[in-house]
Amino acid sequence: MLDDIDPGWLWMIGGVLLLIAEVLAPGVFLVFLGIAAIAAGLFTILFDLGLPAQLALFALYAVVAVTVGRRVYAHRNVDSSDPLLNDRVARLLGKVVIVVEAVDDRGGRVRVGDSEWSARGGPAAPGDQVRIIGIDGNCLKVEADRTLPPPA
Repeated sequence: MLDDIDPGWLWMIGGVLLLIAEVLAPGVFLVFLGIAAIAAGLFTILFDLGLPAQLALFALYAVVAVTVGRRVYAHRNVDSSDPLLNDRVARLLGKVVIVVEAVDDRGGRVRVGDSEWSARGGPAAPGDQVRIIGIDGNCLKVEADRTLPPPA
């Protein structure tokens, strides 16, 4: 039965099945293989290629499709009304917090919401307000609030 079907159409059907599989189980990878299979099928139909040429063409198209796809997806910008939504630390910049343990250039602790964070900068005594001006790993860089202009 499969002997009666043009191999180009088999490539096309396989490509469409890969595209459907991508919709059912998204991972942004099968779509590129599906596109490569459809392209190989089109060239097989147009130029009546043998199996080794079909496989080589599919491999070439797969490499090209994955390479182009990775570049497109790697550089896509996602516009958001809250670009720092998943970056909790970056959201802290500019916030005014309360010193829990005296802060100086060697260290200290500040209260951020319901948790305490390591901090450097200041100098500030317990109970003082400081503004977060930077982040170094998991340590907040702070400066006494009285030395900074009011937050915008």
